[in-house]
Amino acid sequence: MSTPAWRAEHLLNEEQRGPYCPMFAKVILPAGAAVDVHSHHGETETYYILTGQGVYDDNGSTCEVGPGDVTFCDDGGSHGLKNTGDTDMEFLAVIIKK
Repeated sequence: MSTPAWRAEHLLNEEQRGPYCPMFAKVILPAGAAVDVHSHHGETETYYILTGQGVYDDNGSTCEVGPGDVTFCDDGGSHGLKNTGDTDMEFLAVIIKK
């Protein structure tokens, strides 16, 4: 059985976000699912964890995250997130162009 994919609920439309914010969304990450490690170039990405538990990968270093935690991936960095809990993990994801 395959792991369900994450999905994003965009909270602002393109016009509202403007040219410097390509993403402002609530992301739903099902139990066992992950946002694979990826890098950012010319932009930053911040996660604000709303619900659930997971493991955040920050340039190869990992730490546990849960509600209220904030992560930041700087321009040129890489990151990823895996839901390690039994329920959906929800977080806000904000990408800002430099």
